[in-house]
Amino acid sequence: MARVRRVGTSTLRTAQWAAAGVLAGTGLLGLLLFALGREQAWQALGGGLVVAGASTVLGGALGFLFGVPRVKSGSGEPQGSYAPNTNLEQVSDWLTKVLLGVGLTQLGSLGERLHQLGTALAPALGGADSAVPFAAALVLYFLVLGFLAGWLVTRLALPQVLTDADQALDLFLAGQDRDRHGDKVGADDLRVRAMQHLGLLGGSAERPAALAAQLPPSSNSPAGPESVVAEVRSTAKRSALTADQVRELFTDGSEGRRIQALALMQGDPSLADLPSVLDAIEHPRSGFEQYHALLAARGLLSRLPGAEAQRLRDAVAAQLVDPRGIPYGSDRSWLAEKILSRLQVAAFVPAQPVQPAQLVEQSAQPAPSAPSAPPAGGNP
Repeated sequence: MARVRRVGTSTLRTAQWAAAGVLAGTGLLGLLLFALGREQAWQALGGGLVVAGASTVLGGALGFLFGVPRVKSGSGEPQGSYAPNTNLEQVSDWLTKVLLGVGLTQLGSLGERLHQLGTALAPALGGADSAVPFAAALVLYFLVLGFLAGWLVTRLALPQVLTDADQALDLFLAGQDRDRHGDKVGADDLRVRAMQHLGLLGGSAERPAALAAQLPPSSNSPAGPESVVAEVRSTAKRSALTADQVRELFTDGSEGRRIQALALMQGDPSLADLPSVLDAIEHPRSGFEQYHALLAARGLLSRLPGAEAQRLRDAVAAQLVDPRGIPYGSDRSWLAEKILSRLQVAAFVPAQPVQPAQLVEQSAQPAPSAPSAPPAGGNP
């Protein structure tokens, strides 16, 4: 059913773009044919394109003003939700009442105004008598086309853009609050989700429906793997599980169990197991699992000794350079780069070994002689 709905939506969007292209193409084709019949065809074509472009921009600006959404002010509406603007309906009602009240006898001045507009624009289209009605028609055609395009685009796209921006801002503020309370992992997770809302990072939820069925049910959060993982992470420190039990949960084998174990490690670093985290980073079942393994590794940075930190650094760096590893520009690459920035390279540089040539040179040097004892009964 979902696939049929996606196909239907794609077909409708294609038909809409095709209709818009046909409408714009019809106007431009008429302008081209009109310009070819003028003595100065290029001048007429250029002037007509400028008039059509100006009319389209003016109509689009008017459509934008009529289509700008308003914030819902009802007490039961969620914060950051938007409703379509009804100014266009109000203006339509007003115009209908005016037309009915004044009567059709007063519409004669509209034709006069259009004739004046066509006369003013006729020199740009060749200056002949036939250019007057064509100029007026060209302005009306592209003005209405631009208005409809601007209104529809604003009505359909702008509310979603504003909603995503508000949700991203809320997530950023929540991440700062988590950071102040010492929850670095939860703060990073919220920042990543905020950047995903803004389209700055790609996601890693490759199989959300299958994962939601494998993870434990969520009672306080909306459905979805991200919400379930966040709830498991928030309850990790209150859990009675031990580190060995979390490790056994990870080695259970199913992807849902592994992600649940990683969420527990994120919430309570004392439950974390570095080999399990490295396994999920180097051999993930999905990008979603690797993402949460990187979050778990992020919480372990302050607890790792030098040798284990080196292992983590090598594993993350190898996934970044592997073409089949962490994709560039994704949420995982952002976390991986942040982890590597915390792991200072200078801390892992081993001591320089002594070269064999230096050993031979040192052995060839004579050993220092011990000071001789002074002769008995005499001065040294």
